[in-house]
Amino acid sequence: MDSILDNISLVGLATSAFVLVTGCANMVLMAVLWALYLSLVNVGQIWYSFGWESQLLETGFLAIFLCPLWTLSRLPPSTPPSGIVIWGFRWLIFRIMLGAGLIKIRGDRCWRELTCMDYHYETQPVPNPIAYFMHRSPWWFHQFETLFNHFIELVVPFFIFLGRRMCIVHGVLQILFQVLLIISGNLSFLNWLTIVPSIACFDDLSLGFLFSSRRGGVKDRVVQMQARQAAGEKPPLGYGRCIRQVVNISFGLLIAYLSVPVVLNLLSSRQVMNTSFNPLRIVNTYGAFGSITKERTEVILQGTSSPDPNDPAAVWEEYDFKCKPGDLKRRPCFISPYHYRLDWLMWFAAFQTYEQNEWIIHLAGKLLAQEEETLSLMATNPFEGRAPPRWIRGEHFKYKFSRPGGTHAGEGKWWIRKRIGAYFPPVNLQGLKKFYEDRSWPYPVRD
Repeated sequence: MDSILDNISLVGLATSAFVLVTGCANMVLMAVLWALYLSLVNVGQIWYSFGWESQLLETGFLAIFLCPLWTLSRLPPSTPPSGIVIWGFRWLIFRIMLGAGLIKIRGDRCWRELTCMDYHYETQPVPNPIAYFMHRSPWWFHQFETLFNHFIELVVPFFIFLGRRMCIVHGVLQILFQVLLIISGNLSFLNWLTIVPSIACFDDLSLGFLFSSRRGGVKDRVVQMQARQAAGEKPPLGYGRCIRQVVNISFGLLIAYLSVPVVLNLLSSRQVMNTSFNPLRIVNTYGAFGSITKERTEVILQGTSSPDPNDPAAVWEEYDFKCKPGDLKRRPCFISPYHYRLDWLMWFAAFQTYEQNEWIIHLAGKLLAQEEETLSLMATNPFEGRAPPRWIRGEHFKYKFSRPGGTHAGEGKWWIRKRIGAYFPPVNLQGLKKFYEDRSWPYPVRD
């Protein structure tokens, strides 16, 4: 299985790298990329349970029909992409933003009271250093942020349907909004991905300044193509073009049909977010931060070599994750658009129980066995070069940003914390054997 997953990833990496470097793509390449990622998402279980997995698949599916069938020319010598496909991208960004806005208004009351941003920077999944300072902004600035968020997500999406100029304004505002989100937090590749359908709000004239005017270049060829269209010249209606028109119309009808449950969900007072209504995840419903946690809690994993975990003299040493808060003196990291999936899952687990997140006990067993693959997901291994720990436990803490210029910040601490209690009790490898067997999990064996 590891080899299969590695090979799928390598094929996807090579294909996408070719498209990125050359700027050339066709329906075949894009369909391959979409099918590979769909395979990973379908078998990924909780590891691929994030809303932006479906958003990437929907964006990738639309991209298939944006490209020519076979040719790998950067500007195919044929008609431009169908307007149906362009509107497919616009329909996607409309649903993403409106869904996010509606789930907020219908969800946590702090969005209606304009107080959510008082908590967001501190309690978001993986804060960055800028969030540390943004959290200390005055209350009136946080209220302005919340109002601006509602404007962008609830009003601006309708600009798409108000003509060319307003559609361009929509694209500019949405891209700038996503850039602000990228700067103020590590929200994986979500914001970078959301920029992609916003590009469909622009036309050739508005984007022409990005391309060189040299003779024979892409811009020059586009101008020539537009001149031929303005003169009434049309490419011959051959067999291939007829098929492409049928495909485009069928594509539009498919999107319209699959959009019915999505629209009904948007109109429903019981709106759900980040849900797929079809197994291929072609048209989905989206949303983010429908509720805001007011306090940040963290699960800290600790191990000990003591034979008795209840011995008051037992020394418990902490495992640090790649990016999520742990060590109080470690500066919040910049990782976007990279995605530390384990760190995100630990954020979800912190405001639930370990019974609702059995995978965290599975993780503890892997750490007890000191499995190399699992340890590669961690920032530190306190038992490196030593015998594996005999016991591992989960401790529950409440974390808060230290105050800039305050006592704790003067001590080099970015965070302050207070223990809440035990998250899960001490476990050892032998004691987890039945737990693993009952769930048909491979039992970890120490090297």
